[in-house]
Amino acid sequence: MNRDQEIEAPLIQKSQTFQPQASDSGLTEDGSGVENSPIEQVALTVPVTDEPSLPSFTFRTWILGTLACVLLSFLNQFFWYRREPLSITSISAQIAVVPLGHLMASTITDRVFFRGRWWEFTLNPGPFNVKEHVLITIFANSGAGNVYAIHLVSAVKIFYKKNMSFLVAFLVVITTQVLGFGWAGLFRRYLVEPAAMWWPQNLVQVSLFRYVSDRSIKFL
Repeated sequence: MNRDQEIEAPLIQKSQTFQPQASDSGLTEDGSGVENSPIEQVALTVPVTDEPSLPSFTFRTWILGTLACVLLSFLNQFFWYRREPLSITSISAQIAVVPLGHLMASTITDRVFFRGRWWEFTLNPGPFNVKEHVLITIFANSGAGNVYAIHLVSAVKIFYKKNMSFLVAFLVVITTQVLGFGWAGLFRRYLVEPAAMWWPQNLVQVSLFRYVSDRSIKFL
């Protein structure tokens, strides 16, 4: 490409930036109502509506979420010691749990246990929904990453020929893991809650959630 053919203009002009209108964002004239994101990609991908009647913490959520978290945590950490590690992302679990969730919804009994009491529950509250799907993916994402403190435990054993006790190794691992969640909580106000702080990689999963949910509704 010649120098006079190089692109120097920005991809998005200032006059082309997305400005959500009151009708687009769901805001009323006085500013009340549902607030949409000022980022065009987020506003077009993430819905601002909610269905409070959909169950979320169900039997399917806990079983499939725990299973996905344990499997991804074990597999990623087990294959991490290879020369070329095998990495299984949470998107794999996000796709795999869809048929399992619908299978459980169609086979598990919908009987209500302890009916009429405050602790009544059912193993099958209805069709597999998007809220369960999101929570299961959060479970899987929590276990998809490697534990970096394992470097220390492995190095002490291999290079220094010493063995850490289970309690010491557990404390080293758990403190480093909890430290990350702690920093995330401290900076949530600055890195998560502001509308301008959007994370593009999450839009891929949100798009998949919406696609699977819409397809499930049409199928039903």
